[in-house]
Amino acid sequence: MVNSLANALREGTTKSHSMAENVSFVKSFLGGVVDKNSYRKLVANLYFVYCAIEEEITSNKNHPAIKPIYFTELNRKSSLAEDLNYYYGSDWLNIIEPSPATIVYVNRIHSLGNKQPELLVAHAYTRYLGDLSGGQILKKIARGAMNLSDDKGTKFYDFDKIEDDKIFKNKYRSALDSIPLSNDQIQNIVAEANISFTLNMKMFEELNSSLLKIVTMLIINTVQKFRSKSKSALANAD
Repeated sequence: MVNSLANALREGTTKSHSMAENVSFVKSFLGGVVDKNSYRKLVANLYFVYCAIEEEITSNKNHPAIKPIYFTELNRKSSLAEDLNYYYGSDWLNIIEPSPATIVYVNRIHSLGNKQPELLVAHAYTRYLGDLSGGQILKKIARGAMNLSDDKGTKFYDFDKIEDDKIFKNKYRSALDSIPLSNDQIQNIVAEANISFTLNMKMFEELNSSLLKIVTMLIINTVQKFRSKSKSALANAD
């Protein structure tokens, strides 16, 4: 008897999901601390990731493993483009570039699209269902943390073509279970989903590094200004 792919993915990625939430950048985000520069880099990296996912899923849309989960209403590329226009300006496409971890992630997706399309299911599941599940909470956190005054900069979290998140997620899980797969193939997809989590964590860790550099530079600048003022005060006292 073939097991449920949806259940296998949920149970088989529990540890990876917990590890991802404990990456410093993610913990800070969930705690309401979001650096705008780091966030826009995240949006840029996600743009490259979703371009790759949506290109490969579209190219393989008639593959037996992809056809059941080919839901264009999930596509994020255009919404990410709107956010990038907000954060970088109209010339954003000529400004952004993928980070080293993002390049590895994108290359992995293209390789699977060419050689093992069924494993794209793992990446679609990890990203799309994750975005759909926590999107509204993350949107609220991002807007509050970055003091966004209008409905700009968080289009990534808006699934305008999906009327009811809960109904759609049930539909998606049913679609996953309808894919004709052997037990070995299911295990391979679960393993790939854990790789997907790892690739996402690598992107987050880069952002955490960038955030630490920003904080360090701010501290250094503050110390230098303090020393400069102290020297001036001593000179005036003399």
